[in-house]
Amino acid sequence: MRVSTVKYEAFDHGAGASRAGTRLATSLTLAAMSLGYGVVQLDVTIVNTALDAMGRTLGGGIAELQWVVSAYTIAFAAFILTAGALGDRIGAKRVFMAGFAIFTAASLACALSPNATVLIAARLVQGLAAAILVPNSLALLNHAYPDDRERGRAVAVWAAGASLALTAGPFVGGALITLIGWRAIFLVNLPIGLAGLWLSWRYASETTRARSREIDLPGQLTAIGALGALAGAIIEGGALGWGHPAVIAAFVAAAILAMLFVWRESRAAQPMLPLSLFGHRLFALTSLVGLLVNIAIYGLIFVLSLYFQRINGLSPWWTGLAFVPMMAAVLPVNLLAPRLAERIGSCPTIVVGACISALGCLGLLWIEAGTSYWAIFAQMIAISGGLGLLVPPLTSTLLGSIEKARSGIAAGVLNATRQTGSVLGVALFGSLVASEGAFMTGMHLSLVLSAAVLLLAAAVIGLGAPARG
Repeated sequence: MRVSTVKYEAFDHGAGASRAGTRLATSLTLAAMSLGYGVVQLDVTIVNTALDAMGRTLGGGIAELQWVVSAYTIAFAAFILTAGALGDRIGAKRVFMAGFAIFTAASLACALSPNATVLIAARLVQGLAAAILVPNSLALLNHAYPDDRERGRAVAVWAAGASLALTAGPFVGGALITLIGWRAIFLVNLPIGLAGLWLSWRYASETTRARSREIDLPGQLTAIGALGALAGAIIEGGALGWGHPAVIAAFVAAAILAMLFVWRESRAAQPMLPLSLFGHRLFALTSLVGLLVNIAIYGLIFVLSLYFQRINGLSPWWTGLAFVPMMAAVLPVNLLAPRLAERIGSCPTIVVGACISALGCLGLLWIEAGTSYWAIFAQMIAISGGLGLLVPPLTSTLLGSIEKARSGIAAGVLNATRQTGSVLGVALFGSLVASEGAFMTGMHLSLVLSAAVLLLAAAVIGLGAPARG
């Protein structure tokens, strides 16, 4: 009896240690995935504070700075759907680690760039890696947390870490540029990348491979071509003039490639973008709203970054500080949004958020060179607060509009459309302020356009959604 008790106690201790080890592994997997998503979001905002410093060091005008921002988001938007499919086919862990390694190497290339051309190319590779990291980090979380409740908490931590990185980006960027120089904003990714790689290799478990999952290479190539040509036409239109032959040719190429993309996706056995999803009314509406909102918000952030530094003469440090309250307002309003959606409905909450952001844009119309930061503080908070209010119900409405089996591709489509909006917003708004000596005129026009696009988004979901939405 005594011997059996000792054996039972030893067995129980071993089982407890095993469970503790499993919990540690899943927690550190979550840490690795959070680092992956966090570094992607960090590089969305940290670059804005460095725009003026990059321009002065590397030369070039606003068009080159637009390409520094847009190269990242073009690759991010264009590759995200294929990156998820690639993870399904050969294993999410393998693909995620490759993405982290590429992102880290591209960050080093950005930091060492001798000119704007090399920097833009390195940013393009960074964007490709970002597209790899985001969907595969979610796939690995899904694999590590089979329990629905635990997975929900893990995803909340993953998203909160990204929101923190997004908020910290301008502040961290401003500090690094002031203390070291703009190249440091890319060097900071190196220790993050190495930590994420080690944690992923050591603790993440590989997902089941789906060999039957095909990669839609023709669709991928036409998507990249269409988005790149459209962004290029808008960016260079502001620099060269809208009637320039190269600009007209780029618009024509974008239209032809977009039609080829739709034709290909309508006939592919496993399309990169299943067009049947857009047969769901709410899915189509929320995807369009995601596109419109990002055009308005991210284009405006680009213009505000240049306004603070080039027009008001703020240093990168103070520019970073100027954006911190705006970014920080998003997180608490994110937490408020689900409660409001429960009371008045998801679609009305999206409408309210878009209208608040639009009012914030209109409230900035009187801005001039030298306007005090505190005179525009409330309007900036309104713009970001409206964004924070609409994004959670927008995401949940889109995911709830289709069957759960297709939620992964639906989330990928939302990410792709929103990143496409960011590309077009930076390209369009940047072209409006690119004319020499006409920055403020372009900025006022950007504010009017931003408000109009946000109100259009509100009308799309408010008038188009079913009454139960």
